[in-house]
Amino acid sequence: MVSAGLEILGLSLCVVGSLLVMVACGLPMWKVTAFIEANIVVAQTIWDGLWMSCVVQSTGQMQCKVHDSVLALSHDLQAARALTIISSVMGVLGLMVVIAGAQCTNCIRDESLKARVVNAGGVIYIISGLFVLVPLCWMANNIISDFYNPQVPGSKKREIGAALYIGWAATALLLIGGAILCCSCPASGNTGYSVKYAPTKRATPNGDYDKRNYV
Repeated sequence: MVSAGLEILGLSLCVVGSLLVMVACGLPMWKVTAFIEANIVVAQTIWDGLWMSCVVQSTGQMQCKVHDSVLALSHDLQAARALTIISSVMGVLGLMVVIAGAQCTNCIRDESLKARVVNAGGVIYIISGLFVLVPLCWMANNIISDFYNPQVPGSKKREIGAALYIGWAATALLLIGGAILCCSCPASGNTGYSVKYAPTKRATPNGDYDKRNYV
């Protein structure tokens, strides 16, 4: 019962983490305009995402333009595209694997095999979290380096956007949920109680019980 509860908890965390990875992948707010000039009244805000760039006017109007060429993107954006997609696919794959081996399903009959399948699903989710963590840290490092680089003009400097924070939260959920799935399976071997039966009492030829039965 405890193991089944841990499986449900770990799977819930992993599913939420995978959904957040998909949300972070689609949001355009990976890089946001940094307001570091003396005049804080600006007419527009620029968002740079994996798939598009958006300009938000001070009036509330927003215009977005999809990136025309993949090769024209920076290396961190290209890596972020590939790894976040791989992480999302692995999240769906891990969900199917864990459901197949969960104790509440009958897809697999062998209990020891079901435990190994759930462990494999937990490992898939952990790898998925690591895949999305790499581009997040890479892009955050580039943003911080450019921000403090005096050779980069102020108009080109960016700050960490909301999508990165959502991605870090997704990574934490995937790693924690995957670790719980890896530790939720019961120990191998027979966990039931061993039942010992007393030998049948033997009777003597004259119908009386043998005195050795009372020793």
